[in-house]
Amino acid sequence: MNLLWLQSGGCGGCTLSWLGSGHGSLFHELKDEGIELLWHPSVSEAGVDEARALIEQCADGRVAVDVLCIEGSLLRGPRGTGGFHRFGGGAQPMIEWVRQIASRARHVVAIGSCSSWGGITAAGINPTDACGLQYDGEAAGGLLGPDFRDHGGLPVINVAGCPPHPDWITETLAMLAHGRLRAEHLDDFGRPRFFADQLVHHGCPRNEYYEFKASAEKSSDQGCLMEHLGCGGTQAHADCNQRLWNGEGSCLRGGYACIRCTEPGFEEPGHPFESTPKVAGIPIGLPSDMPKAWFIALAALSKSATPTRVRENAHSDHLLRAPSVKRTKR
Repeated sequence: MNLLWLQSGGCGGCTLSWLGSGHGSLFHELKDEGIELLWHPSVSEAGVDEARALIEQCADGRVAVDVLCIEGSLLRGPRGTGGFHRFGGGAQPMIEWVRQIASRARHVVAIGSCSSWGGITAAGINPTDACGLQYDGEAAGGLLGPDFRDHGGLPVINVAGCPPHPDWITETLAMLAHGRLRAEHLDDFGRPRFFADQLVHHGCPRNEYYEFKASAEKSSDQGCLMEHLGCGGTQAHADCNQRLWNGEGSCLRGGYACIRCTEPGFEEPGHPFESTPKVAGIPIGLPSDMPKAWFIALAALSKSATPTRVRENAHSDHLLRAPSVKRTKR
């Protein structure tokens, strides 16, 4: 299976994440899965003229493309011309190359939240008219339109994240290489379910504080970050706290609240990332699948039963009280 990777309006962070795979040499891993890189802007030796010639051959069908990966938002401006981004200084806008190659490729994969939904590049007044391949925020459409399907009948496969975990990218490509990724393996937003059927909350190291609603009040506190510091881990679809970066890291394990970067529209939550909006003291962004009344009742009960150890540790940057030792009675 060959793979063509094009970079559009983004920072390149998805490539950096991919290159940081914790399973040894990425190139050996791709070779083991039978994946050949036709071209990648950061790792291929071919210069811009050679790359442009290859892209032309991919666009007109002289070179068959099995998987087209796009990193970064698609820039439609100004006025729908795509003129803000022309590959290698050429005359044709990048969005036209993408449209042509996507219509011929066996599969199309959006790498990261920018090419999935628009992402950071589409925030604010969005002067470049940035969008994703098949979504513009939560709205289906994007560059290729809501009805786009590849030659295997799949929509654009959205490996969302800012950046996505390297394994999400490689496993998605490996499933395609082995013909094991079908429509039922994608969620409602086209994300592979092997990582999108989990929540960031699953495996969070602060879960005991969440259970007792023992909340952090400042960034260095050990308590739960949901109530005051903007954490959206109970609503974000990803397995970040089960599939750790380099075997040991995640945003929450580093002390940062989850900003729901795998979700469409995460870049503009309508409030500062590090604060939790509330109405009458109740967070607006409640955990997925939990009715508001249940949350209020559970929070009140949990706070009334919070052990002193958990309450004091929640407001500290280090462990103040260790769990007590209970001896078995004889």
